[in-house]
Amino acid sequence: MSRIWLRVVLYSMILLSISTFGFSFESGYIPHRVFHSDDKKYSDFEAMLNTLATVDVLFVGEQHDDPATHKFELAILEGLARRNKKVIVAMEMFERDVQKTLTAYLTGKISEEEFLKNSRPWGNYPSDYRPIIEFAKAKGWPVIASNVPRKYASQIARGGLPVLEKLPENERGLIAKEINAPNDDYFKNFSETMKGHPGADGKTKEPTAEDRAMIQRIYEAQCTKDDTMAESIAETYQNAGEEKPIIVHYNGAFHSDFRLGTASRTAKRLPKAKVRVVSVVAVEDVNAVKADDYRKRGDFILFAYRPAKPKSENK
Repeated sequence: MSRIWLRVVLYSMILLSISTFGFSFESGYIPHRVFHSDDKKYSDFEAMLNTLATVDVLFVGEQHDDPATHKFELAILEGLARRNKKVIVAMEMFERDVQKTLTAYLTGKISEEEFLKNSRPWGNYPSDYRPIIEFAKAKGWPVIASNVPRKYASQIARGGLPVLEKLPENERGLIAKEINAPNDDYFKNFSETMKGHPGADGKTKEPTAEDRAMIQRIYEAQCTKDDTMAESIAETYQNAGEEKPIIVHYNGAFHSDFRLGTASRTAKRLPKAKVRVVSVVAVEDVNAVKADDYRKRGDFILFAYRPAKPKSENK
């Protein structure tokens, strides 16, 4: 048998094995495009990383439910590591009161099982956030649990900021010292999002006075998260010593898009720091997107390919 026919037979056997036993190969590449907002031009991932490697605080605004987004989040850390940058990771997904547990796991003092049992990880932790935590652990990088404990955000959503006055001192310390909920562009974006949610009958209605009061309280809870995350970032940066690392903060895109929310509050606390924003936008066609429509969301817009959902899921 000739070598060519031998190769054909072997290749056919491999294909048969894949078909029979369900083996499959999945490419690690995800179609994407990187848009540099200042230049108003498309760039590429490595060029973006060269720029990000020069900043003090980087916000990566994510789509919580998009797998490609989370792969790019890890790729950013890998790129900074290749450039020999010291990094501190900070995450909305963990709350201040679990910091000791998180640090204990990163330093090898407790098992992963104990860590997960006591840190209230999000439901998609295994697939989406574990790779980030494990990469930071392998590099010896700290991870900051930046967010306000959710029970306090829930209390504020129900009773407004005055509920903070009733908290004991040790609990109040888990929340930002200064919280502001101004009627600004951030409030406008927030209230428009809230008003866009349909009611029980599926129709969007003009909010009543009671609705507006509820929106205000929920906005105050949102701002509490933003200020607490910003304070966590600022205190970490200020306490990092002379050789400042890059702080990479992962959060839902709304918290940093348009350089508002957490990004804005961090910049106010660190006026001399170089703060930059990457906004990840999941799209079904990375080549058809109109980048200028998204330009103001961040310094870089990372358009990540997201397969269209089956028609049955869109109903």
